[in-house]
Amino acid sequence: MVAKTPNAQHHQCYWLDDVGPAPEFSGTLPKSVDVVIVGSGYTGLNAAIETARGGRSTLVLDAEDPGYGCSTRNGGQISTSIKPTVEKLAAKFGQQKARAIRGEGASALAWIGDFIRAEGLDCDFRNVGRFHAAHTPDSYETLARDAEKLRADENIESFAVPRSEQKKELGTDTYHGGVVYPQHCSLHPAKYHRGLLRLASKAGAQILGHCTVTAIERTAKGFRVTTAKGHVDARDVVVATNGYTTGLTPWLQRRVIPIGSYIIATEELPETLVDELFPTDRIASDTFKVLYYYRASPDRKRILFGGRVSAAETDPKISGPRLRESMCRIFPQLADRQITHSWAGTVAYTFDELAHTGCHDGVHYAMGYCGSGVSMASYLGMRTGQKVLGQAQGATAFDGLPFPTRPLYTGKPWFLPAVVAWYRWMDTRQYRRAAHG
Repeated sequence: MVAKTPNAQHHQCYWLDDVGPAPEFSGTLPKSVDVVIVGSGYTGLNAAIETARGGRSTLVLDAEDPGYGCSTRNGGQISTSIKPTVEKLAAKFGQQKARAIRGEGASALAWIGDFIRAEGLDCDFRNVGRFHAAHTPDSYETLARDAEKLRADENIESFAVPRSEQKKELGTDTYHGGVVYPQHCSLHPAKYHRGLLRLASKAGAQILGHCTVTAIERTAKGFRVTTAKGHVDARDVVVATNGYTTGLTPWLQRRVIPIGSYIIATEELPETLVDELFPTDRIASDTFKVLYYYRASPDRKRILFGGRVSAAETDPKISGPRLRESMCRIFPQLADRQITHSWAGTVAYTFDELAHTGCHDGVHYAMGYCGSGVSMASYLGMRTGQKVLGQAQGATAFDGLPFPTRPLYTGKPWFLPAVVAWYRWMDTRQYRRAAHG
């Protein structure tokens, strides 16, 4: 019998175990198409579904296998996606625009559920709700107040759960209560992505993997897109690269901050243990600045635990044991359980914590989902496809917003180690003080 070590793991994404090898997306590069989409994640594929169904010849290009990035590597958690509050947004853009921006988060959440049901996508989509846990008593009071305000001002359903009742939601004593958002959802990200690939292909879009785009140039009739396999002329171009945005589009690269997000999966667990840890099957997250997010797998046989684990970018060999340590602090019941998967993906933050979509130098884009991209990437991809088709419903509250950058920033986040180290120090200090208070 092989001895079981707590940190045994293979460095593959757990979600990919359930979907098998990626379909083959090779072929010849056409000479010209109506639309070229750079990036085959949720944004790019939802845009492609719209343009292909709208009668436009559509080509989706990816430097790796389609879905290589965060679209198959994320935690499968779906929220309302908009981080800044109405007050913060109103100070910048006025009350009306602020409410419209916040409303897009609710629209994206509602839209993705309707879309998955209408298209019959088999991706373990469930309206399970989220338990957002407070790491200190003060953060619980703030959460409860904010939830009440959201109910009153934005009609966002929620209810507070005090620490005394916490175990009805989450099998841990670590936190100090939390708030439940019943409308938040979960899905299997890789199954969802495979479903989008099928829909885009069925609609007539051509998808090519391992076809790196090296240049996008304006021409008299649109654009010439140069790739590793030659060039293609297009009337419209959509850039949908999010956390994998490169110097191909320097203007966009200066405006998104790539951040690694790391996840581990446990071995299969007894049903009774999963029921103890996640009695309601909700997704979960917490109020740490360097937050954690976690859930039971769709089959409720494992726990998937994600977060950011270091000040410097790391790899799954290093992140796995560190995440496991945090997971066992929250759930001591898992201390003797094996980790079987450890993986990473890259998300894109922005300097104003908002997603952005628009057109720059004639090139359409949508990106910067700040770690909450499952519904928003899908939704803004769909809206971008409608914009390419010239449809009025493609308009969003994000249109026309300034897309900020910072002096000296060229796409390499040199400031992240210091910021994350500071946040982590603050988190640890607050947590310890609360634990001993």
